Amino acid sequence: MNILTLLLSAFLFLAACGPTQPATLTVMTHDSFAISEDVVKSFEEANNVKVSFLQSGDAGSVLNQAILTKDAPLADVLFGVDNNFLSRALEADIFEPYQSPALSDVPSEFILDDTFRAVPVDYGDVCINYDKIYFAENNLPIPQTFEDLAKPEYKGLLVVEDPATSSPGLAFMLATRAYFGDSFLDYWQSLKDNGVVVVDGWETAYYTNFSASSGKGPQPMVVSYASSPAAEVFFASEPLTESPTGSIVASGMCFRQIEFAGILKNGQNRDLAKKFVDFMLGKQFQEDMPLTMFVYPVNQTAQLPEIFVQYAQVTDQPAAISYEEISANRDAWIEAWAEVMK
Repeated sequence: MNILTLLLSAFLFLAACGPTQPATLTVMTHDSFAISEDVVKSFEEANNVKVSFLQSGDAGSVLNQAILTKDAPLADVLFGVDNNFLSRALEADIFEPYQSPALSDVPSEFILDDTFRAVPVDYGDVCINYDKIYFAENNLPIPQTFEDLAKPEYKGLLVVEDPATSSPGLAFMLATRAYFGDSFLDYWQSLKDNGVVVVDGWETAYYTNFSASSGKGPQPMVVSYASSPAAEVFFASEPLTESPTGSIVASGMCFRQIEFAGILKNGQNRDLAKKFVDFMLGKQFQEDMPLTMFVYPVNQTAQLPEIFVQYAQVTDQPAAISYEEISANRDAWIEAWAEVMK
């Protein structure tokens, strides 16, 4: 055996004994997804894997892509389908069932799919947020009911998002449908008559129209999240002892969004996908979400950061409407709403 053969044999032996190249796990998400790098790194190191996040637009766009590519999926795991679109995902049969053992720490109220194809990961309440300074300076009481918003003293003071193009906009419309029933369109007519402003998306509503965020917007009320006041404190350039905004969390005025994850059928890494779903439900991931995505963990053992406890709000009585009813009527309700608001 010559020296070249010996060297080649030694190289092959060392390569065989050395560490294997990490696999790649692809997770499709909406554009608002965020998680700390050290949290992702801990999963990668524990499982010899590289996690690649494929951000694919808003929640509706993500689901559309997943449905269109279900025979040759672009990812192994999908995160971000909420209860507004859950039935559509289940009907399209894009997920494989997986009953994660970590679900033992998740209250049953969040488990909407008893086939365990879609697993709850987080939740948050869509509510009206208000500019505290505006209401104090104008000696105006904070509205406490939907009906209040249609009163003359609040004319032109509310900006909402279009339910056809915005997830929080759809959530707020659903809250009014749950509250008013079949007469919810009459209510929207009264809001229209009272000068409600409609914009395409949350970023425009919050950062352009809302007075408390931009400081220049004309509306002191905006459809946002009950966790937004905590975000205002967290991201403030100077330390704050009080949030400049508050949330109206009166009974029935907020809609609870639950976000789900699922293992995509025909994916390449089913075992790693299972581990990642378990990881998303574990305490490390769940405790990171409040200050990265400003949502609440579904794992009841997860601890909330103090800033969240102090400044974010949760309604005791969110609007009640089943995802099955949403599925059966969502498109028709949006079309009817658009007819009223055009």
